[in-house]
Amino acid sequence: MQIGEVLRRVVFNELDAVKGGKLKKLKEVNKREIVEGVTEEYVERRIQALLEYAKDHSPYYRENPQWKELSDFPVLTKGDFIEAYDKILTDNSSEQGNLYRLSTSGSTGTPFTVLCDGDKMNRVNMNFISCMELNGFRMGMKRGEFRAWIKGKNTISKWKSFKNNLIMVDISNMGDESLEKICRDIEKKKIQVLVSYSSALVALSQYLKKTGRDISKWKVEMIFSMGEALPDGTYDLLQEIFGFSPVRSYGNNENGFIAIQLGEEKEYTIDLYNFYTEILKMDSDEPAEPGELGRIVVTDYYNKTFPMIRYDTGDTGKIRLYKDEKGRLHGKFVEIYGRRGSLIYNCQGEPLSIHVFMNILLNFEGIVYQAKCIQREKKEYELLINADREKLQIEEVLAAYRKYLGAEAQIKVTYVEEIPVQSSGKFMVCENLCPDYI
Repeated sequence: MQIGEVLRRVVFNELDAVKGGKLKKLKEVNKREIVEGVTEEYVERRIQALLEYAKDHSPYYRENPQWKELSDFPVLTKGDFIEAYDKILTDNSSEQGNLYRLSTSGSTGTPFTVLCDGDKMNRVNMNFISCMELNGFRMGMKRGEFRAWIKGKNTISKWKSFKNNLIMVDISNMGDESLEKICRDIEKKKIQVLVSYSSALVALSQYLKKTGRDISKWKVEMIFSMGEALPDGTYDLLQEIFGFSPVRSYGNNENGFIAIQLGEEKEYTIDLYNFYTEILKMDSDEPAEPGELGRIVVTDYYNKTFPMIRYDTGDTGKIRLYKDEKGRLHGKFVEIYGRRGSLIYNCQGEPLSIHVFMNILLNFEGIVYQAKCIQREKKEYELLINADREKLQIEEVLAAYRKYLGAEAQIKVTYVEEIPVQSSGKFMVCENLCPDYI
């Protein structure tokens, strides 16, 4: 435990206490509801309140009084929200005090900024802290946030960095030289928590294994994985290197953290306190069958500035909903497949988890530096590969891909010097450009 951590925790608690302890109460309720579930009455009340509010204050929703139930409301993509942005924005937003920007960098090609009031911003922050604390985080711990930090775009001020005990760790380049600098910074700056996209953790863990670096002087106590799914091989490797399990999460910048893995659970526990989550069929807005892969659609209960009702996140997954012995509702993501544009299908038309492609790369560690599988047609694929050409046995690599894609898969190999990370800092190992699937 570091002095800076303790001081920040004390200051936070005292300032919050002066204001009535609102943030602490919000955090504790959020943690309790994630673990204990919610009542049906709570869900019905929150949905009804949101729909009535949206129809009263959002011109977009007010134009359609015939929409009564949640299922009557349209499912909207990011592009739909952007197109109707001014009409969705509530007419009382100017009366809500300071407004805050929740922005996504546009790693899929579509930057998106959602406005929210102070209450929603507090909920986003306390939701994040709640998810972290449920896995051992202590308020005030020094965090290293891994992302592609762009000056003037998403960097934070020195004051905010100091106040939040947050270190910006740039992952625009994940070559050995950059990884070495990251390792030095983790040790020198005594970072306690690594908050990172999965792809950066893959690169870091492989670098630590390859170099045999001594991390005995590191102060890291927690690893928090965001974005695309963390492959099992990297999960196990990080556990071996650091002596504790990393934490997997699911969420987005527009809403906050939507689900979190608790302890050693394989499934993701969904935050039913802040969100109503649906899984809809891939080709229609009908509910998916239990255990069926579908589109993740989220309704955010608490954004009163820009109501996000039935937001198609662009991600896919499988869900399990159930009631406990007390009748409280719980939701679990059995698996999260990632974005539809990253969802690859084998030659039989069956979807493959992103884990498949991330785990393939682990089998060629030290030889294949980067690889990206692009689906062009139903049985035609292109493999972009950055590798040590002298050591590479390309037929072995292709055999590993065909094991999952199918023996009849036609794979074109394109050698490249580098596959750049996206603006968000994510590195995508697969992409679907097949007209039949997008």
